[in-house]
Amino acid sequence: MGILKSAVLVIGLCLAALSIFQLERARQGVEMRGFSAGTTPVTLYQVNATGPLIVIAHGFAGSRQFMESFSLTLARAGFRVAAFDFEGHGRNPVPMSGDVTAIDGTTARLVAETARVIAAARAETEWAGAVGLLGHSMASDVIIRTALADQGVGPLVAVSMYSEAVTATAPDQLLMLTGQWEPHLRAAALEALRLADPGAGEGDTAAGPVLRRAEVAPFVEHVGVLYSPTSLREARAWFAAANGFVPNGPLAVTGPWIGALMAAVVLLAWPLAALGGPRRPAPAALPRGQFLAVIGVPALVAPVIAATIETRLLPVMVAETLAVMLLFYGALQLAALWALGHRPGRLAPLPLALLLFWGVAVFGLLLDRYAASFMPTPARLPIIAALAVGTVPFMLADAMLTQAGQARLWRRITARLALFGALMIAVALDPERLFFLIIIFPILILFFCVHGLMGRWVGQHGGAMAAGLGLGVVLAWALGVSFPLFDARG
Repeated sequence: MGILKSAVLVIGLCLAALSIFQLERARQGVEMRGFSAGTTPVTLYQVNATGPLIVIAHGFAGSRQFMESFSLTLARAGFRVAAFDFEGHGRNPVPMSGDVTAIDGTTARLVAETARVIAAARAETEWAGAVGLLGHSMASDVIIRTALADQGVGPLVAVSMYSEAVTATAPDQLLMLTGQWEPHLRAAALEALRLADPGAGEGDTAAGPVLRRAEVAPFVEHVGVLYSPTSLREARAWFAAANGFVPNGPLAVTGPWIGALMAAVVLLAWPLAALGGPRRPAPAALPRGQFLAVIGVPALVAPVIAATIETRLLPVMVAETLAVMLLFYGALQLAALWALGHRPGRLAPLPLALLLFWGVAVFGLLLDRYAASFMPTPARLPIIAALAVGTVPFMLADAMLTQAGQARLWRRITARLALFGALMIAVALDPERLFFLIIIFPILILFFCVHGLMGRWVGQHGGAMAAGLGLGVVLAWALGVSFPLFDARG
C-alpha cells in the first residue's frame, strides 16, 4: 500500500472514530428501551423518568432512527419520548394498507396507529397529562388529525408540514418547522399561521386562544431540517413552554457527525479495495456512438415494458415494476455488449466479498444505528431477492459500460442520468400507479455517491464482474429496506 493510501487509511479511521465518539456522546445518559404498541415497535428515550410525554412520528419511507436528533434532544431536556415505526416502515412487520389517495384510507389507519402508540406510551410511562406530538412530512398531517380526534393531545410540532386539516382555531398549539429550501411547505406553514393571525410572518408567534408559530431552519431542505439546530431548539422550547419549565441539556446535533461517519466509511473503501489485488488495466471503451446507443435505447424501451406489466406479487409499492424495468434495462444492455464483443471477465471472489462486507455490513450497520433503518425484517428478505433479479443484471451492465469504474466522467454521469430519465418515463406513462417510483430518487443518488464510489474502486482491482454483482446486491438491499411495505388488498 502506497504512502497516499496509507495516509487516507489513517485519516479515515480517525474520522470514523471521532464521528462514532460524538454520536455515542449524544446518547450518553439517555435510557433507550423498546416496547410494543400491538405490532408497532416503539423506542422510549428518557433521562428523567417523570418528565412529560412526547410521541414522535417519522415521514414516508422513514423510521425511528431518522428522527433520533429530536428524540435525544427532547429526552436530554427532561421529556420522555416515544418514537415508533409506522406500518410498512422500519422494523414494523405489518404493511401499510388502504387507499393512499383518501383521507379515510391509509391516513385513517395511520391516525389509528398513532392513537394506539399514545395509549401504549401512556401505560408504559404512567403519564396522565397532555401528550405532545411531533411529526415529519407525511406524519405532520397524521399528528394533526390525531390531535383533532383526541382531547388528551397537547402541543404539536409539525416538521415540513402539509395538512388540509388545519383551521383557524385548531389545532390550538402548533409549531410549524420548515427548511429554507422548502418553498412550497414554507408557504403552506405561513398560510396556516395566518389563519390564526393574518398579520403574522415567519418567526412570529400568533398568541391568544390559538398559539401558533412558523419557523424556518436556514440552509436545509426536507431531510436536513431534521438535523438543524434551529429545528431542535425551537421544538424543545415549544414543548417546554407548553409544560411550564425551562429546558436543559444540549442539543443532539448529530447530522454533521452522521455525514462525517458515512464519508469516513467511503474514504476507507479506497485503500481497502487494494486488498483485492493489483489495479487492472481499463477495459476497452465502446466508441461514443455505440455507447450512447447502448445507454439510450434500453432507457427508452425498458420503462415502456415495465409500465405495461402490472403484478401484485410483493407487498411493496411498485417493487415489481422497478424489478422488471431494471431486468429488461440490464438485459438489453448486456445483450448489446455481448453482440459487440464485450465480456465482463472472470469473477474475482475477494473483491466481491470486500464490496459486500463494506457496503452492507459496515456501512449498513452504522447507518442503521445512527440514521435510518437498514437491517431488514424477515418479510423484506424475499423482496430483496426479487429486486436483485433486476438490480444485478442492471449493475453488471453498468459496470461494463463504465469500464469497471475507469471510464471517463462524462460516461459515468450519462449512464446515471439515463436511469433517472427511464424512471421519469415510467412515471409519465402511468402516473397514478407508478408515482411512488419518485421516492427512490434520493435513495439512488445516495447509492451512487456512496456505494457507487466503493464499487468503482473495487472494480479497478477486481473487474466489472465483481463490481457489478456486488453493487447489484447492495442496490437490491438498499431498495428492499427503504420501500414501505404495502398491501393493496388491506
